[in-house]
Amino acid sequence: MLVLVSVTNPEIAPDQLDGLVTVLDLVRSGEARTRPELARRSGLGRTVVTQRLGHLLASGLIEEGALGPSTGGRAPRELRFRAGAGVVLVAELGARGMTVGLTDLAGELLDHRALDWDIATGPDATLTRVEALFDELLVARPAASVWGVGIGLPGPVEFVSGRPVAPPIMPGWDGHPVRRRLGARYSAPVWVDNDVNMMALGEVRSGVARDVQDIIFVKIGTGIGAGLVSQGRLHRGAQGCAGDIGHISLGGAVAGAAETVCRCGNTGCLEALAGGGALARDATTAARDMRSGALADRLAEAGTLTGPDVVRAAEFGDPLAVELLQRSGALVGETLAALVNFFNPAMILLGGSVGASGDLLLAAVRQAIYRRSLPLATRHLQIVRSSPCGQSGLRGAAFMVVDELFSRERLGHWIAEGTPIGSPDAIRLIS
Repeated sequence: MLVLVSVTNPEIAPDQLDGLVTVLDLVRSGEARTRPELARRSGLGRTVVTQRLGHLLASGLIEEGALGPSTGGRAPRELRFRAGAGVVLVAELGARGMTVGLTDLAGELLDHRALDWDIATGPDATLTRVEALFDELLVARPAASVWGVGIGLPGPVEFVSGRPVAPPIMPGWDGHPVRRRLGARYSAPVWVDNDVNMMALGEVRSGVARDVQDIIFVKIGTGIGAGLVSQGRLHRGAQGCAGDIGHISLGGAVAGAAETVCRCGNTGCLEALAGGGALARDATTAARDMRSGALADRLAEAGTLTGPDVVRAAEFGDPLAVELLQRSGALVGETLAALVNFFNPAMILLGGSVGASGDLLLAAVRQAIYRRSLPLATRHLQIVRSSPCGQSGLRGAAFMVVDELFSRERLGHWIAEGTPIGSPDAIRLIS
């Protein structure tokens, strides 16, 4: 079993570490740009602020810039977080594709690559491809120092160990040591999470849901999953599998649900009835029965149908595709209505290859949620599509890494070395 061992740097006392994290967070977030602002916002004394800031300046995490505006005395120097001191390698793996990128330490995406890929190809071939794309990005920036790696996988991930656990659409991945492999390859700490969690984090920190405290991000792609953000913090649950709504059973509430087998082995799951895979299955049956000329033509052309094929056919007015998409939206919306009553989010975002499609699905989801949820829970609820750039997952992976690197639990393990590169104390992996 893979576990984390924390070894606090003996050179930094706990109270000093608290001050370092506080000062660094204020500068990183832009809440404080000068020494007087740091003193006011941190609640720390001016001497303590000066000491902690001196440590961070010496480590190269913060630098001084131009003179700021004067409030009557000597103009203070502005302080800046050195986002360019290192880079973070990030990857978002889906059922049918992957996107990899390179960000700075502020989560700003510097470069990225995307390609079609079947996750069922297996972990060795998939991670080899990810590494090749990472290396391609690094070749273009030979001076870049890799401070961390963040990976999102389309299945349940035990966050503490960074290992996927019985992922339904990822044969061969169960228990695979993703963290250990990439950590050894790039001599940097690695964090692995569910891809929907990364999308939710990316939207809250730099996307459509920026500064919204309570959201549900719903990804409708080949499968269905959700990321939960409560009071501005990602909620993973005890083991890391919070938000796996795709395997909520619809039971006898839907005709034929009891006979519809999901990839998880159970019957009647939301994903098996309303996900992109379900749309493709039902569209293929309809096309072979010649109930949809558009879908039949697409099937003859491509040999197979996908969820996005159904979306495109619906956008062009194919009646059968419209019916399938509206049914999917209604089932997702009815499931989400229970979560709205339970969780009371301020916003629901729809993403994924199917979820971020046109107005048909969005309207069906909205209608079901408003019909089945309590009036108070929906009084100010926003139900919208996710960011159109499709990069929320990559940004979220970067935010995950930098938040961990600069957290109180991690910073003290490596700051004496200057960077977490090659430092076993950032995250120590033991088999």
